[in-house]
Amino acid sequence: MNSATRSHSDALGFDPDELRKKYRLERDKRIRADGNDQYVEVTGDFSRYVDDPYVTPGLKRDPLVREVEVVIIGGGFGGMLAAARLREAGITDFMLIEKGGGFGGTWYWNRYPGASCDIEAYVYLPLLEETGFVPKQKYTNAEETLAYCEVLAQRYQLHEQALLQTQVNAVRWCEDRRRWRVETDRRDQLDARFVIHSNGPLNRPKLPGIKGIDQFKGHTFHTSRWDYAYTGGDTFGGLSGLENKRVAIIGTGATAVQCVPHLAASAQALYVFQRTPSSIDVRNNQPTDPQWISEQAPGWQKRRQTNFESIMSGVPVEEDLVGDGWTEAFRNLFGSLGEHMPSKARLALWALQGAFSGKRRERGLKQYLTDRALKYMGLVEKMELADFQKMEKVRARADALITEKSTAESLKPYYRQFCKRPCFHDEYLQAFNKSNVTLVDTDGQGVEAFTEKGVLFDGREYEVDCIIFATGFEVGTDYSRRAGYSIEGVNGLTVSEKWQDGMATFHGLHARGFPNSFFFGPMQSGFTAAFTFALDENSIQTAYILEQLKKRGITRVEATAKAEASWVKTVIQKARLTEDFQKSCTPGYYNNEGHVQFQPQNTFYGGGPIEFFDLMKKWRAQGKLSGLELKS
Repeated sequence: MNSATRSHSDALGFDPDELRKKYRLERDKRIRADGNDQYVEVTGDFSRYVDDPYVTPGLKRDPLVREVEVVIIGGGFGGMLAAARLREAGITDFMLIEKGGGFGGTWYWNRYPGASCDIEAYVYLPLLEETGFVPKQKYTNAEETLAYCEVLAQRYQLHEQALLQTQVNAVRWCEDRRRWRVETDRRDQLDARFVIHSNGPLNRPKLPGIKGIDQFKGHTFHTSRWDYAYTGGDTFGGLSGLENKRVAIIGTGATAVQCVPHLAASAQALYVFQRTPSSIDVRNNQPTDPQWISEQAPGWQKRRQTNFESIMSGVPVEEDLVGDGWTEAFRNLFGSLGEHMPSKARLALWALQGAFSGKRRERGLKQYLTDRALKYMGLVEKMELADFQKMEKVRARADALITEKSTAESLKPYYRQFCKRPCFHDEYLQAFNKSNVTLVDTDGQGVEAFTEKGVLFDGREYEVDCIIFATGFEVGTDYSRRAGYSIEGVNGLTVSEKWQDGMATFHGLHARGFPNSFFFGPMQSGFTAAFTFALDENSIQTAYILEQLKKRGITRVEATAKAEASWVKTVIQKARLTEDFQKSCTPGYYNNEGHVQFQPQNTFYGGGPIEFFDLMKKWRAQGKLSGLELKS
């Protein structure tokens, strides 16, 4: 290291080159050739992991056979928002189908102890102004979120038009009648003019494909189907049933971060098996100030949501309205470039984040400024240094809070902050100071095997009474597999066949060959950290289209081949802006388990959500339904 380099490192407090090497090492040891195939599908003997523990089995009702204008599949926030926006548009002939026993989607299933939202409630919970609901805290918990789902269900009269505890088996297009036949496991047959697929991107639990997973003789469950009959307690903790139990938890992602402190407080012994540590920053939850809420002007929530996602996308704002760990991280990331930077370089940064559109982009200004800035100003390197500085603080927090030095070192994340979903928690790291808690750091390799008595790693068998899988949900697998039902479009074309070589949609919402269908989700669409914001934008777009079709007497709508091909090309081009970053990341569901080049169009709109939503707003304002093939 020369003197200039050493001086620079001393000023920063770390050596950037050494950190880059460390990041690459940590990434490389975690790369697996099998990618998403490392997980076991929850079918057959494993199907019990998706059973509903919150209802009494044996519900009986007569099958429903009828025609309906719209079928909405999914009773989470996406389905509820779709129904709400349809009602606002005057479309009331719809049925909603949900496999759970109530509304809420991910919040219906995920009721593990400590479950809460890591996005502030005033941004995350949709339609707060419409319902008048006031969250009790800045970050709401699972119980309050689920209660709010019931508020929405009552406000928009969803119970009267819902089939709960009902799983869709198949959806088939009938060209002669221009309708979809929707069949369920309760022998319902709904002939729908339109179908909205709002299954949710994180709805199907996944299990690690580890040798002997079916050999363990003790108790097991997935965090999304928490077994309170076994553990005792509730979402606030108090797991008295674990007082004399030895427990293993597999995984240290966002779910484990929230439930580990409660397991640590109750279990006789807790073994936490880790492949990759999460980044754990300060949460600092606070109660809602009634006066602050009362002072908000109409339209405050949409402004706040837009402000939050603008900061997350690098779009300049005058003020940070949210002021939390998320926005601080992005302000540091982009703000590190400084107000004294030449204006063209700042414009290039914003161009990278999708702030340009229309004729400016057509003239090539965006590409010109991007290339010039990256080549001569080193903006990417400056942002990387800002990221290093932030993550050094996150790693220092582990040293400050954890007594045992080797444990603290194992819990330090060595990757860019947004390679994985950041976590914000004020009790997780401290849990490892308890004498009954053991961190089993597998150094990126994962557990070797399960035995009849417990978990095997590095030649040691950890005997336990219970294994809890905090292994997340399927992402990047076949759409129908995740949805749980088959979809057959024109001439029997299935979604799996349509997308076998990569997703192909128009605006992420329409797919040619599947007329009168709307697919909700982040792929080829706007992806937001507060996912409900994107779902509401999907719902607004869909309600507008259906309202227009009704006014014009249109009975069949489908993306044109040209529009779909053009959109796929756009998604791929936009994705290239983040490809190098994703390649450098440690594997996870953000980067397809490290297989970044696999079907490059299987990603969200790379220009950022604000640019995407503005694009949709302008599309609606034109009133032409451009890119859609209409038949009456």
